[in-house]
Amino acid sequence: MAYIFNDGNAKEQIATGKPVVIDFWAEWCVPCKRIAPIVEELAQEYEGKVLIGKYDVDSGDDLTGEYSIRNIPTILFFKDGKLVERYVGSATKDKLKEKIEALLK
Repeated sequence: MAYIFNDGNAKEQIATGKPVVIDFWAEWCVPCKRIAPIVEELAQEYEGKVLIGKYDVDSGDDLTGEYSIRNIPTILFFKDGKLVERYVGSATKDKLKEKIEALLK
């Protein structure tokens, strides 16, 4: 199951240095709903290697502002505590998997 990020835990998880993937989404966002099952599948596939989860932009805004999230879905990829990749819009599982694999190198 995908991790649930919020303003209270996101920075802490990023700071661990472990690869982290955050899907910024909202309940009303149709493209977000389309990629939700993909994010869930990837969270299971990479469990223990990469922390993959979701951040509801309607429930928090600290991270949204800090990373200038203007469109959703936006997926941020972190490695060693730093933002290394940003993907905006719908994505295929293969495309996201490619970006996650790059975090593991």
